[in-house]
Amino acid sequence: MNSWINLDALWRIIVVGLLAGAGLPALFAVGLLALAPQSRPDAPGTDRPTAGVLGYAVAGLCFAVVLAAIGWGIAVIVNHS
Repeated sequence: MNSWINLDALWRIIVVGLLAGAGLPALFAVGLLALAPQSRPDAPGTDRPTAGVLGYAVAGLCFAVVLAAIGWGIAVIVNHS
């Protein structure tokens, strides 16, 4: 163990930074992708394709996780000041 660098704290910072810095925007993008209409040219009588119930459920779950992470971050900031 280096006396100048706390390696235990360093790996924790890297993991949280990757999850919050890249993971949450990626999860938000998955939610937007789940809301995107799926084109089905073989479906008769459909003028406008929809995302479907599963798409809405996946998008809602992704957005709920992102909002929970934002709320947790705000709570951590408020409680530490």
